[in-house]
Amino acid sequence: MGSILANGFLADYLRPTLDILLLAFLVYKTYELLLRTQAIQLVKGALILAGFYAAAFFLQLTTVTWVLNILAPGLVIALAIVFQPELRKIFMRLGQGSFLRGGARPRVGQIEAILNAAETLSASRRGALVVFARNVGLKNIADTGTRLEALISSSLILSIFGHDTPLHDGAVIVQDGRISAAGCFLPLSEQQDIRKSFGTRHRAALGLSEEADAVILVVSEETGALSLAYDSKLYYGLSADQVRRRLGELLEFPDQGETAEEAPHEE
Repeated sequence: MGSILANGFLADYLRPTLDILLLAFLVYKTYELLLRTQAIQLVKGALILAGFYAAAFFLQLTTVTWVLNILAPGLVIALAIVFQPELRKIFMRLGQGSFLRGGARPRVGQIEAILNAAETLSASRRGALVVFARNVGLKNIADTGTRLEALISSSLILSIFGHDTPLHDGAVIVQDGRISAAGCFLPLSEQQDIRKSFGTRHRAALGLSEEADAVILVVSEETGALSLAYDSKLYYGLSADQVRRRLGELLEFPDQGETAEEAPHEE
């Protein structure tokens, strides 16, 4: 009798609940991934077309329905071609395990060391590019530079970017709580509406944010402005406090991020 009741409970309650929870998790993660790659526009376009088709079907607009039935296969192929970069980024992130947690994050004290160096570089008009890895691994990016696997310190950041060393033109990768590499090359952004005054550093920071979930800190060589790039967007001209709070939120420090202000200048 107990076995029958257990099987009935499993069939009637537990399995449907697990089914719904798993489906909800997958839908949420898929939506989150679409937002980060900006492929959400593809979904919006598909929903609009589906809305037109549903309206034509229920209103019995036979000519419109007939035309849409003929065009549907071609529209699917056209959407795949138009949104090929976004689809490529989605599958790239899935392959790199963006659904899973990454390694150790830098501690608050280490972030302070990087920000102190960034402020010094900003005051002296020295450009810098610091990448904070999150869930998506950056081994392919780190392999383009010089491996360091060094402890995070202001003096090391200043040594890399404060002088015309062979590493100062590339990016520093902060991963697993260490500076894993320096002098790394980042992919340039594919966006066409970037401010023309932005140089290679800002375009490279935005480019990496389009392909991975990393957070990139940029110090402008021309103006000394501090910027952050993440989730395919660039936030330009931030104060040191805004950068500190935003990094606290994005890198999930428990004592920061609750009071993070929205970055004021999105490009």
